[in-house]
Amino acid sequence: MAGQGQGGEGHASTGAIYTAAGANLAIAVAKFAGAGLTGSTAMLAEGVHSLVDTANQGLLLFGMRRAKRPADARHPFGYGREVYFYAFIVALMIFLGGGIFAIYEGVEKIGHPEPVRDATVMGYAISGFWTNVAILGFAILAEGYSCLVAVRSFWAEKGEKPPLTAIRSSKDPALFTVLAEDVAALIGLAIALAGVVLAERLQMPALDGWASIGIGLVLVAMALFLMVETHGLLVGEAADPEVVAAIREIAAAEPGVLHVNEVLTQHLGPSDILVNLSVDFADDLSSGDVERIAAGLDRRLKARVRAVRRVFIEAEAMAPRGPQRHAS
Repeated sequence: MAGQGQGGEGHASTGAIYTAAGANLAIAVAKFAGAGLTGSTAMLAEGVHSLVDTANQGLLLFGMRRAKRPADARHPFGYGREVYFYAFIVALMIFLGGGIFAIYEGVEKIGHPEPVRDATVMGYAISGFWTNVAILGFAILAEGYSCLVAVRSFWAEKGEKPPLTAIRSSKDPALFTVLAEDVAALIGLAIALAGVVLAERLQMPALDGWASIGIGLVLVAMALFLMVETHGLLVGEAADPEVVAAIREIAAAEPGVLHVNEVLTQHLGPSDILVNLSVDFADDLSSGDVERIAAGLDRRLKARVRAVRRVFIEAEAMAPRGPQRHAS
């Protein structure tokens, strides 16, 4: 666990977010053009999805910028949790602006099915079906590239952990939100393409509406998952078990420390861990010795685990002896 930390997260997250924002903006324009030309509800739902994703990436960048503000009198531990708040807002926007809208539009289409119109561009008639297929093909390529960038950034942080475990243990919501958005977008595009093709081949326009509902359900499920993950971070999550174990190991190895009673950690931001240690010092140590050991322990913890920013050490006798508190 030497050097455990997330110092490169900001750069990786920002690069993945800018890539996703650029891809989603281009895709949204193409989808809305296709929906306007052909009347496809699935294409409209996908256009709104891409527009919401673009706005979401802007919110994540804004949250990351605000999280970098230095601590002040009102917020002595800094603003690191700002990024958690904005990630939760992003999940809420995906739920309402993407998922619920797509389901509503799909229900409307099923109730009032209309075949996809042929498009007219500069006086030339173009097949509405092939217009939608071409736009969806472009969207799949652009979204696939964005997803590849997000996956590389995420795996650079998380290494060999299984995907779900890596997301659940990640403390960088900006990065796993972009990854989840891209995966959901690719699934949605596959559903939209299937709906467009089946509606055309089977001459059942209502299938376009069912595709929109399918896209909405994917977005709702992804939004709920992100809400659960970001809620935990917003309330306050402990550091990874490996980090906690490393902190305990360092403290236990410190000369003068008889026993490590408790290690409490909390993420105040993706790269900001608060540590509260309860340790039992040797009884023959003077207050000056305790202060010296505490200062050395503070330095070693921050050097070994780069994300550790604040360390509070409480001198307390190991049970069943009564507590003996000293300044540290």
